[in-house]
Amino acid sequence: MAQWFWSMAESVVSEKLKTTSEGPRGRTGKMPPVDRRRIRGPDESHSPYHFVTEESMKCLASGDRRVDDSQRGPLDLRPIFARCGLISQAKGSAYIEAGNSKIICSVYGPRETERKDETDMKSGRLVTDMRFAPFACRKRGAWVQGNEEKDLSQGLLESLRPGVCLHKYPRSQIDVCVMVLESDGPALAHAVTCASLALADAGIEMYDLVLGCTVRHTGTTQLLDPTFAEVQDDQSGASVDSQGTVTLSLMPNMNQVSGLQSDGVMEQESIKAAVQACIEGCFKLYPAIQHTLLKTVRKKAPPPES
Repeated sequence: MAQWFWSMAESVVSEKLKTTSEGPRGRTGKMPPVDRRRIRGPDESHSPYHFVTEESMKCLASGDRRVDDSQRGPLDLRPIFARCGLISQAKGSAYIEAGNSKIICSVYGPRETERKDETDMKSGRLVTDMRFAPFACRKRGAWVQGNEEKDLSQGLLESLRPGVCLHKYPRSQIDVCVMVLESDGPALAHAVTCASLALADAGIEMYDLVLGCTVRHTGTTQLLDPTFAEVQDDQSGASVDSQGTVTLSLMPNMNQVSGLQSDGVMEQESIKAAVQACIEGCFKLYPAIQHTLLKTVRKKAPPPES
Protein backbone atom coordinates (compact mmCIF):
# COMPACT_ATOMS: atom_id res chain seq x y z
CA MET A 1 0.00 0.00 0.00
CA ALA A 2 2.80 2.40 0.90
CA GLN A 3 4.66 1.58 -2.29
CA TRP A 4 1.54 2.30 -4.35
CA PHE A 5 1.07 5.68 -2.57
CA TRP A 6 4.66 6.80 -3.23
CA SER A 7 4.42 5.75 -6.88
CA MET A 8 1.27 7.83 -7.33
CA ALA A 9 2.91 10.84 -5.66
CA GLU A 10 5.95 10.59 -7.95
CA SER A 11 3.70 10.46 -11.02
CA VAL A 12 1.77 13.58 -9.93
CA VAL A 13 4.98 15.53 -9.23
CA SER A 14 6.50 14.53 -12.55
CA GLU A 15 3.31 15.59 -14.37
CA LYS A 16 3.42 19.00 -12.68
CA LEU A 17 7.08 19.49 -13.57
CA LYS A 18 6.37 18.54 -17.17
CA THR A 19 3.51 21.07 -17.40
CA THR A 20 5.71 23.83 -15.91
CA SER A 21 8.60 23.09 -18.27
CA GLU A 22 6.33 23.48 -21.27
CA GLY A 23 5.94 27.23 -20.54
CA PRO A 24 3.04 29.41 -19.44
CA ARG A 25 0.69 27.90 -22.05
CA GLY A 26 0.89 24.41 -20.53
CA ARG A 27 -0.12 21.21 -22.34
CA THR A 28 -3.30 22.71 -23.82
CA GLY A 29 -1.43 25.49 -25.62
CA LYS A 30 -3.73 28.24 -24.18
CA MET A 31 -2.74 31.23 -22.07
CA PRO A 32 -4.27 31.49 -18.59
CA PRO A 33 -7.01 34.13 -18.19
CA VAL A 34 -5.68 37.67 -17.73
CA ASP A 35 -7.58 40.67 -16.34
CA ARG A 36 -6.94 43.23 -19.07
CA ARG A 37 -8.74 46.00 -17.20
CA ARG A 38 -6.08 46.14 -14.51
CA ILE A 39 -2.67 47.66 -15.13
CA ARG A 40 -0.18 45.78 -13.05
CA GLY A 41 2.63 47.74 -11.50
CA PRO A 42 6.28 46.73 -11.28
CA ASP A 43 7.33 43.96 -8.92
CA GLU A 44 9.61 46.31 -6.98
CA SER A 45 8.92 49.99 -6.41
CA HIS A 46 10.02 52.74 -4.06
CA SER A 47 8.29 55.83 -2.75
CA PRO A 48 9.41 59.00 -4.58
CA TYR A 49 9.81 60.77 -1.24
CA HIS A 50 12.87 58.64 -0.48
CA PHE A 51 14.74 60.57 -3.18
CA VAL A 52 13.77 64.04 -1.90
CA THR A 53 16.59 65.83 -0.10
CA GLU A 54 16.08 67.31 3.34
CA GLU A 55 16.92 70.80 2.08
CA SER A 56 14.03 70.79 -0.37
CA MET A 57 11.58 69.65 2.33
CA LYS A 58 12.43 72.45 4.76
CA CYS A 59 11.65 76.14 4.63
CA LEU A 60 13.80 78.89 6.06
CA ALA A 61 12.18 79.80 9.37
CA SER A 62 14.22 82.98 9.72
CA GLY A 63 15.68 85.07 6.94
CA ASP A 64 14.70 87.00 3.85
CA ARG A 65 14.03 84.14 1.42
CA ARG A 66 12.16 80.86 1.42
CA VAL A 67 13.84 77.70 0.20
CA ASP A 68 11.73 76.54 -2.75
CA ASP A 69 11.99 76.50 -6.50
CA SER A 70 10.80 80.07 -6.97
CA GLN A 71 12.90 81.60 -4.18
CA ARG A 72 10.01 83.88 -3.21
CA GLY A 73 10.00 86.08 -0.15
CA PRO A 74 8.06 85.45 3.06
CA LEU A 75 5.16 87.68 1.91
CA ASP A 76 5.11 86.64 -1.76
CA LEU A 77 2.43 84.52 -3.41
CA ARG A 78 3.11 81.46 -5.50
CA PRO A 79 2.71 81.88 -9.28
CA ILE A 80 -0.94 81.29 -10.10
CA PHE A 81 -2.68 80.01 -13.23
CA ALA A 82 -6.46 80.38 -13.58
CA ARG A 83 -8.92 79.56 -16.33
CA CYS A 84 -12.71 79.45 -16.66
CA GLY A 85 -15.15 77.31 -18.64
CA LEU A 86 -13.43 73.92 -18.53
CA ILE A 87 -16.49 71.80 -17.65
CA SER A 88 -19.06 71.98 -20.43
CA GLN A 89 -21.84 70.25 -18.45
CA ALA A 90 -21.78 72.86 -15.68
CA LYS A 91 -23.30 76.34 -15.75
CA GLY A 92 -19.89 77.74 -14.80
CA SER A 93 -16.50 76.31 -13.91
CA ALA A 94 -12.99 77.40 -12.99
CA TYR A 95 -9.57 75.87 -12.50
CA ILE A 96 -6.77 77.29 -10.37
CA GLU A 97 -3.21 76.10 -10.09
CA ALA A 98 -0.93 77.70 -7.49
CA GLY A 99 2.41 75.96 -7.34
CA ASN A 100 1.61 72.29 -6.78
CA SER A 101 -1.93 73.00 -5.54
CA LYS A 102 -4.58 72.25 -8.17
CA ILE A 103 -8.29 72.91 -7.62
CA ILE A 104 -11.27 72.73 -9.96
CA CYS A 105 -14.78 74.01 -9.27
CA SER A 106 -18.14 73.65 -11.01
CA VAL A 107 -21.38 75.59 -10.43
CA TYR A 108 -24.86 74.27 -11.18
CA GLY A 109 -28.05 76.31 -11.08
CA PRO A 110 -29.91 78.30 -10.14
CA ARG A 111 -32.59 75.61 -10.03
CA GLU A 112 -35.62 74.79 -7.96
CA THR A 113 -34.64 73.93 -4.43
CA GLU A 114 -35.06 70.36 -3.21
CA ARG A 115 -36.01 71.08 0.40
CA LYS A 116 -38.59 73.84 0.39
CA ASP A 117 -39.24 73.58 4.12
CA GLU A 118 -35.74 74.91 4.90
CA THR A 119 -35.67 77.61 2.23
CA ASP A 120 -36.51 81.26 2.66
CA MET A 121 -39.01 82.20 -0.02
CA LYS A 122 -37.50 85.68 -0.38
CA SER A 123 -33.91 84.58 -1.07
CA GLY A 124 -32.03 81.72 -2.64
CA ARG A 125 -29.94 78.99 -1.11
CA LEU A 126 -26.24 78.41 -1.64
CA VAL A 127 -24.95 74.84 -1.25
CA THR A 128 -21.22 74.09 -1.18
CA ASP A 129 -19.44 70.75 -1.38
CA MET A 130 -15.66 70.56 -1.07
CA ARG A 131 -13.84 67.26 -1.45
CA PHE A 132 -10.31 65.96 -1.87
CA ALA A 133 -9.53 63.51 -4.62
CA PRO A 134 -8.17 60.19 -3.29
CA PHE A 135 -4.80 61.01 -4.86
CA ALA A 136 -4.73 64.67 -3.77
CA CYS A 137 -2.73 64.20 -0.55
CA ARG A 138 0.33 62.18 0.30
CA LYS A 139 -1.80 59.70 2.20
CA ARG A 140 -4.43 58.25 -0.09
CA GLY A 141 -7.94 59.11 1.02
CA ALA A 142 -11.41 57.76 0.39
CA TRP A 143 -14.25 58.98 -1.80
CA VAL A 144 -16.51 59.31 1.24
CA GLN A 145 -16.59 62.86 2.59
CA GLY A 146 -14.82 63.06 5.95
CA ASN A 147 -15.15 65.46 8.85
CA GLU A 148 -12.34 67.70 7.58
CA GLU A 149 -14.02 68.06 4.19
CA LYS A 150 -17.35 68.88 5.86
CA ASP A 151 -15.68 71.62 7.91
CA LEU A 152 -14.01 73.02 4.81
CA SER A 153 -17.35 72.98 2.97
CA GLN A 154 -18.92 74.99 5.78
CA GLY A 155 -16.03 77.45 5.77
CA LEU A 156 -16.36 77.80 2.00
CA LEU A 157 -20.08 78.51 2.37
CA GLU A 158 -19.54 81.17 5.04
CA SER A 159 -16.92 82.88 2.86
CA LEU A 160 -18.95 82.91 -0.36
CA ARG A 161 -22.41 83.72 0.99
CA PRO A 162 -21.79 87.46 1.67
CA GLY A 163 -20.60 87.99 -1.91
CA VAL A 164 -23.57 86.40 -3.73
CA CYS A 165 -26.83 88.27 -4.37
CA LEU A 166 -29.09 85.49 -3.10
CA HIS A 167 -32.11 87.81 -2.97
CA LYS A 168 -32.05 87.82 -6.78
CA TYR A 169 -32.85 84.09 -6.83
CA PRO A 170 -35.89 83.47 -4.60
CA ARG A 171 -36.87 79.83 -4.00
CA SER A 172 -33.79 78.69 -5.93
CA GLN A 173 -30.66 76.74 -5.14
CA ILE A 174 -27.10 77.22 -6.40
CA ASP A 175 -24.70 74.28 -6.04
CA VAL A 176 -20.95 74.88 -5.80
CA CYS A 177 -18.78 71.74 -6.08
CA VAL A 178 -15.05 72.03 -5.40
CA MET A 179 -12.60 69.19 -6.05
CA VAL A 180 -9.00 69.42 -4.82
CA LEU A 181 -6.91 67.53 -7.37
CA GLU A 182 -3.59 68.09 -5.60
CA SER A 183 -3.04 69.62 -2.18
CA ASP A 184 0.21 71.39 -1.32
CA GLY A 185 -0.64 73.44 1.73
CA PRO A 186 -3.92 74.86 3.09
CA ALA A 187 -6.55 74.49 0.36
CA LEU A 188 -9.45 76.60 1.67
CA ALA A 189 -8.10 79.94 0.44
CA HIS A 190 -7.57 78.73 -3.13
CA ALA A 191 -10.95 76.96 -3.04
CA VAL A 192 -12.66 80.26 -2.18
CA THR A 193 -10.95 82.03 -5.08
CA CYS A 194 -11.74 79.20 -7.51
CA ALA A 195 -15.40 79.02 -6.43
CA SER A 196 -15.83 82.77 -6.76
CA LEU A 197 -14.38 82.66 -10.25
CA ALA A 198 -16.73 79.79 -11.18
CA LEU A 199 -19.75 81.71 -9.86
CA ALA A 200 -18.80 84.69 -11.99
CA ASP A 201 -18.35 82.41 -15.01
CA ALA A 202 -21.84 80.99 -14.41
CA GLY A 203 -23.36 84.47 -14.57
CA ILE A 204 -24.48 84.50 -10.92
CA GLU A 205 -25.01 88.06 -9.72
CA MET A 206 -22.44 88.97 -7.07
CA TYR A 207 -21.52 92.03 -5.08
CA ASP A 208 -17.84 91.41 -5.69
CA LEU A 209 -15.37 88.61 -6.28
CA VAL A 210 -14.29 86.77 -3.13
CA LEU A 211 -10.58 86.03 -2.84
CA GLY A 212 -8.83 83.91 -0.22
CA CYS A 213 -5.38 84.02 1.28
CA THR A 214 -3.55 82.09 4.03
CA VAL A 215 -0.70 83.08 6.36
CA ARG A 216 1.33 80.67 8.45
CA HIS A 217 2.65 82.26 11.67
CA THR A 218 5.60 80.71 13.52
CA GLY A 219 7.30 82.63 16.30
CA THR A 220 8.11 85.98 14.74
CA THR A 221 7.97 84.79 11.14
CA GLN A 222 4.94 84.94 8.83
CA LEU A 223 4.78 83.02 5.56
CA LEU A 224 2.17 84.00 2.99
CA ASP A 225 0.61 81.19 0.94
CA PRO A 226 2.53 78.37 2.70
CA THR A 227 3.23 74.99 1.18
CA PHE A 228 2.80 71.60 2.81
CA ALA A 229 6.53 71.32 3.50
CA GLU A 230 6.58 74.73 5.21
CA VAL A 231 3.63 73.86 7.44
CA GLN A 232 5.14 70.51 8.43
CA ASP A 233 8.53 72.09 9.09
CA ASP A 234 6.95 74.74 11.33
CA GLN A 235 5.10 72.13 13.36
CA SER A 236 8.32 70.30 14.14
CA GLY A 237 10.61 73.27 14.71
CA ALA A 238 8.71 75.85 16.76
CA SER A 239 7.00 76.07 20.11
CA VAL A 240 3.29 75.44 20.33
CA ASP A 241 2.63 78.80 22.00
CA SER A 242 3.61 80.81 18.90
CA GLN A 243 2.17 78.85 16.02
CA GLY A 244 -0.97 79.11 13.92
CA THR A 245 -2.63 79.58 10.55
CA VAL A 246 -4.95 82.40 9.49
CA THR A 247 -7.21 82.12 6.42
CA LEU A 248 -9.05 85.23 5.26
CA SER A 249 -11.63 85.84 2.53
CA LEU A 250 -11.88 89.36 1.13
CA MET A 251 -14.05 91.25 -1.34
CA PRO A 252 -11.38 93.62 -2.70
CA ASN A 253 -13.60 96.08 -4.56
CA MET A 254 -15.77 96.65 -1.47
CA ASN A 255 -12.81 96.24 0.92
CA GLN A 256 -14.84 93.95 3.18
CA VAL A 257 -13.86 90.70 4.88
CA SER A 258 -16.34 87.92 4.20
CA GLY A 259 -14.67 85.11 6.14
CA LEU A 260 -11.95 84.58 8.72
CA GLN A 261 -10.59 81.38 10.23
CA SER A 262 -7.75 80.98 12.71
CA ASP A 263 -6.11 77.74 13.83
CA GLY A 264 -3.50 77.38 16.53
CA VAL A 265 -2.42 79.56 19.44
CA MET A 266 -1.32 83.13 18.64
CA GLU A 267 -1.19 86.45 20.41
CA GLN A 268 -3.45 89.34 19.49
CA GLU A 269 -0.71 91.31 17.76
CA SER A 270 0.30 88.26 15.74
CA ILE A 271 -3.29 87.75 14.54
CA LYS A 272 -3.53 91.42 13.53
CA ALA A 273 -0.30 91.16 11.54
CA ALA A 274 -1.46 87.93 9.89
CA VAL A 275 -4.82 89.47 8.91
CA GLN A 276 -3.05 92.49 7.41
CA ALA A 277 -0.71 90.20 5.45
CA CYS A 278 -3.72 88.23 4.12
CA ILE A 279 -5.45 91.43 3.00
CA GLU A 280 -2.35 92.57 1.15
CA GLY A 281 -2.04 89.14 -0.46
CA CYS A 282 -5.64 89.30 -1.69
CA PHE A 283 -4.98 92.69 -3.30
CA LYS A 284 -1.91 91.21 -5.01
CA LEU A 285 -4.06 88.35 -6.33
CA TYR A 286 -6.93 90.56 -7.53
CA PRO A 287 -5.39 91.74 -10.87
CA ALA A 288 -4.66 88.17 -11.99
CA ILE A 289 -8.23 87.04 -11.27
CA GLN A 290 -9.62 90.12 -13.00
CA HIS A 291 -7.52 89.40 -16.09
CA THR A 292 -8.75 85.78 -16.19
CA LEU A 293 -12.39 86.81 -15.90
CA LEU A 294 -12.03 89.55 -18.50
CA LYS A 295 -10.40 87.11 -20.90
CA THR A 296 -13.30 84.68 -20.43
CA VAL A 297 -15.92 87.37 -21.03
CA ARG A 298 -14.22 88.49 -24.24
CA LYS A 299 -14.06 84.89 -25.43
CA LYS A 300 -17.80 84.37 -24.84
CA ALA A 301 -18.84 87.72 -26.31
CA PRO A 302 -20.34 87.58 -29.80
CA PRO A 303 -18.20 88.89 -32.65
CA PRO A 304 -18.77 92.56 -33.55
CA GLU A 305 -21.07 93.25 -36.44
CA SER A 306 -19.31 94.46 -39.55
